[in-house]
Amino acid sequence: MPSYGSGRGPSAATFRRRRMVAALLVLVLVVALLGGIIALVTTVSGRSDQPQAAPAGDTATASATASRSTASARPSTASPTPTATCDPSRVTVEAATDKAVYAPGEKPLLTLRVINGNPVPCEVNVGTSQMEFVITSGNDRVFSSKDCQVDPSDNKKRLGAGATDSANFPWNRNRSTPGCSTVKTEPRPGYYRLEAKLGDRASGQTIFQLQ
Repeated sequence: MPSYGSGRGPSAATFRRRRMVAALLVLVLVVALLGGIIALVTTVSGRSDQPQAAPAGDTATASATASRSTASARPSTASPTPTATCDPSRVTVEAATDKAVYAPGEKPLLTLRVINGNPVPCEVNVGTSQMEFVITSGNDRVFSSKDCQVDPSDNKKRLGAGATDSANFPWNRNRSTPGCSTVKTEPRPGYYRLEAKLGDRASGQTIFQLQ
């Protein structure tokens, strides 16, 4: 009968080699698994440490709020607009006559003008209590409308900006003295000066001639 080989299994050396290969595969798998876990933890940790950007809308709102707060805190440098008021020194008086030369017996008409030179209205007393027409010739005080004035009165008037108010006084070509004493002499032909006054305001002198 034919002979067969013996039925012994693999040798001990073969089993050792197989166990070493299996252990090596397990070690490789363990190392790979640990590497994956470490990489995952690092990635998650890195994301949580980074600052999160605010949405664009929130950034714009925050910037606008900060700008308003800065503007509110900044003191205003605008100067208040000054309000114009009536300056009494800009209310002036002028004197005038209706003619430059008067024929014998002709009576001059004297005029006082008050002018508001302010850019705003002014209240001015233009009553007879404030008015005076004075006529002189050289050093001679010839006439004053206050010498024989009767019942002087106040008349407060509101003059608009740049407005003019006038008052007329007909002169009878007579002389006068304080207290209204009688004066018999009359002004002679010649040159005379008229000055008009309103309270503490006085005009310049206007020259006219009597023939």
